Formats: sequence, C-alpha cells, structure tokens
Amino acid sequence: MIRLAATLGFAFLYAPILSLVVYSFNESRLVTVWGGFSTRWYGALLADEQILDAALISLQVAVASATIATVIGTLASLALARHGRFRGRFLLGGMVTAPLVMPEVVVGLSLLLLFVAMEQAVGWPAGRGFVTIVIAHATFGAAFAAVVIQARIGALDRATEEAAADLGAGPVRVFLDVTLPGLAPALVSAWLLAFTLSLDDVVIASFVTGPGASTLPMVIFSKVRLGVSPEVNALATLVIAVVSLATGLAAWQTMRTRR
Repeated sequence: MIRLAATLGFAFLYAPILSLVVYSFNESRLVTVWGGFSTRWYGALLADEQILDAALISLQVAVASATIATVIGTLASLALARHGRFRGRFLLGGMVTAPLVMPEVVVGLSLLLLFVAMEQAVGWPAGRGFVTIVIAHATFGAAFAAVVIQARIGALDRATEEAAADLGAGPVRVFLDVTLPGLAPALVSAWLLAFTLSLDDVVIASFVTGPGASTLPMVIFSKVRLGVSPEVNALATLVIAVVSLATGLAAWQTMRTRR
C-alpha cells in the first residue's frame, strides 16, 4: 500500500514533466498531437535571439549572484558558528534566515521599494536591470548558502585550527590553509544551490528587472502566456536538464560534507 501511494505520488509530480520532455521531440507544431520524432524545435530554439540573449543574462546573473551569496553566507556562518554571543547576533541570525521563510513576492516587493528609495536618495542603482537582479538573487541565495556552510562549520574539528595557531600561523593563514579547505565541499554545494535558485527564479526577478534585462524564466513565462509552443517545450527541457544537473551536484556535495 505504501509503495502504491509512493508510486502514485511520484507519477502525479513527474508525469507532466516527462510528457513535456517527450513532446519537445514532437514533429508537429501542435503540442498535444504527436507527429513523430524530431529535433527540429531544438534547432529553432538555437536560432531564437531573444531566448539566447535571455539565457546569457540568466547565466551571468546566476554566476555573479551565486558567488556573492557564497561569500556572504560564509562570513555570516563563521560569525554565527565561531564567535559565540555578540551584539547583534540575534539580528544577524534573523536576517540570514528571513529569506528562507518569506514568500518570494514579499522579498521581491521589498527589494523593489529599497532600490527605488536608494535611487531617489543617492542616485544608485540607476534604474532596474542586471545589477539589481544580481543583488536580489544574492540576497536570498545567501540565506540558503549560510545554512549549508554553517552545518559544515559545526562539523569541523577546531583542534587542527588551534594546532596551526600554536605553531605560529596567524588568523588569516589558519583560515586559508586549514578552515577553507575543510569548508570546500560545503562551499561548492552552497554555490551550486545558489546558482540553481537564481537560474530558476522568476518572481523576484520580475520585480527588480527592467527593459533589456529579462532572464530566461521570465521569457518562458511570457511565451507560455501566449500559448505553449514546441520551442517552449524544448527550452523547458534544456532548463530541466541544467537545473537537475546542478541540483544533483549540490546534493552530492552535501552528502559528502555529512560523512
């Protein structure tokens, strides 16, 4: 009975995705009518400049925001895990975990209001575009990165760091030669997780973007509103492949950090 329920549950979740992948190889332009196997829509997809430009923007945003999120998450994790009680610890912990529980609509709207207020006050950022998307994605990506990295920091043996300090290594040398290599698997996992979240986001990006900076999920959403086309199926299949690969690598690295 349990296996049957699990099978039905997985079928309910993944059967639509599987059908989308299958129909991306459909010869017919009608997405619900099978006309034979073909890869013509992948060729048409590669000739679509709008999609290619959006994909390039999404990759650039994901790489930049994931890098920033990993750095911020590392610093926040070290402060929370290694420095005990300090003034502002409760506030820092709340700021790190808030994006995890807040709806994306709330996060996107609050960031939009922040950017508008900053532009009026100091003139930066001038409008919404690539920079504001990177900042927004790094903001919520840092929360997820901090969770992964903080768990790894708690599992590190501080005796090695103390031994290095006793042998004359300064704090920076101890961090670079001892702490950072121990955190490497968690840093990779955190980066891949933040990269995947950025590449997959459409809600927050729709609030903080502007003309000429549409990400790939936003382009997909706009095309679907006009009706599902075979090109969208092919594009969605490629996105599923990339996100699944990144998520799988992140999960693999996370499992390694727990050993």
